[in-house]
Amino acid sequence: MSYTVVFSHGKESGPWGRKITAMAARVGELEASVESVDYRGIDDPAARVEKLVATAAGLRGSVVLVGSSLGGHVSAAAAARVKPRGLFLLAPAFYMPGFESYTPHDVTCPTVIVHGWHDDIVPVENSVRWAREHLAGLHVLDSDHRLEDRIEAICALLQMFLAELREPARAP
Repeated sequence: MSYTVVFSHGKESGPWGRKITAMAARVGELEASVESVDYRGIDDPAARVEKLVATAAGLRGSVVLVGSSLGGHVSAAAAARVKPRGLFLLAPAFYMPGFESYTPHDVTCPTVIVHGWHDDIVPVENSVRWAREHLAGLHVLDSDHRLEDRIEAICALLQMFLAELREPARAP
């Protein structure tokens, strides 16, 4: 299966930060294409969603969306229009005060969330709630919001998720 992994960085980050660079290297080992959207200078989440949708529209084959923090929220919000093969989200900014109504609820593709127990920006309970409501996979690590100290674990979880997406669907 030919696919492209499209990364969406967080609000304070950039398209080729440490996590994305490390994950992109692992994705490259799987002979998949990689794209990382640059949202710097775009503060409006809706404008970020539009940029992600436009980027995905220009790609061939299946798409897997990977997003961190605000990028996780943007990836999930774009999913209904992009129709990705899967979503891999790091500490997605779901149910944030004042923006609860913007949390995406129309996600139907396989989804895995990775969150840190000690996140002081996006409460881990937000990811637990969303994962429960959407039957998403959830990995909670001994880390903080940035998850920088768990990059190897995140890369392994992403690699496992991508491998599962490549397997043919099992009969019920």
